[in-house]
Amino acid sequence: MTKSAKIRVLVVDDSGFFQRRVTEIINADPRLEVIGTASHGLEGIDKAMALKPDVITMDYEMPVMDGVTAVRQIMKDNPTPVLMFSSLSYEGARVTLDALEAGAVDFLAKQFDAIAASEATLHKVLTDRICEVAASGKSKVPEAAAKISPNVSIKKNSELSSTAFHASTDSVAKSLSHVEIVLIGTSTGGPAALQTIFKNIPEGFSKPIVIVQHMPGSFTEAFAERLNKLSPLVVSEAADGDKLKAGHVYVAPGGMQLMVDKRNGGSIHIHESDARVTYRPSVDIALASAAKHFGRNALGIILTGMGSDGKEGAELLKQSGGTIWAQDEASCVIYGMPMAVAKAGLVAKVLPLDDIGPHISNEVG
Repeated sequence: MTKSAKIRVLVVDDSGFFQRRVTEIINADPRLEVIGTASHGLEGIDKAMALKPDVITMDYEMPVMDGVTAVRQIMKDNPTPVLMFSSLSYEGARVTLDALEAGAVDFLAKQFDAIAASEATLHKVLTDRICEVAASGKSKVPEAAAKISPNVSIKKNSELSSTAFHASTDSVAKSLSHVEIVLIGTSTGGPAALQTIFKNIPEGFSKPIVIVQHMPGSFTEAFAERLNKLSPLVVSEAADGDKLKAGHVYVAPGGMQLMVDKRNGGSIHIHESDARVTYRPSVDIALASAAKHFGRNALGIILTGMGSDGKEGAELLKQSGGTIWAQDEASCVIYGMPMAVAKAGLVAKVLPLDDIGPHISNEVG
């Protein structure tokens, strides 16, 4: 796709109204064009193969074939960046997480009223998100999808070994046994990346871990439950006043802000977000609290995600003596957040996704 070419979009949705309205919004953006529509997952698979779109928008509940099944098949036959539409409910969260695990890049809430109305801001959110998903590229579909399909090309650790540490300011591994807490910040691509990491941290890990994943409030409980089922560690959605326990993983609740406190044995504080703060939860806020209370005894890890949330918090943590790691570009779905901390010279180590869990275990645990 040349710089001047429009991003070609396939819209898959069983609602004729939603399909038409989304098509109108997309075509009104000079960066984008809808090249086809489909009314169910099976038709979406056929049109994805025939039309070779740059991005697919996919509903999750459709007749003939649902969106999650369609995503799995598309990732197997013709890997293409997919943006899911989801309801903001517990069941919607569960299905959306299935779709992200299957290979979808990101998701948006399916809001009929907002799509129907002439709300320029919300329309821009949709078109910008499509552009961002397109930027992830066909080779950056999540690792979960690569495991389903032998056709997806993702570099293995051996291929990354010569470059993964070149940006590191500390290429010689050092013990981080003094670390008392690990904080992980992520956004787009994070759910699949976190599943990979926590499958590789064994039972008996001796430090608390806090996850700050950009996600709606209705999603984080379901996500914590999913991680808890696949990880040997105990994973739960964080609540105000939770004590920081060894080997426990706390997922910051969506729509709120999480801060950590070392006093009185260590605890978590959850509070309402200032309206001026873009991300809820914010990686910056969580890392800033760790810088204040844990200093050199905190490890911050920045994973795949859009934007630069985490950069300011990482600066504070490094100034207080803490350590920052980042996921490498090759294994990121979106190399935004890790790039921001790496370019700022804040990173002690750059790691491929598959290596992050073992490094946490070996150097911290």
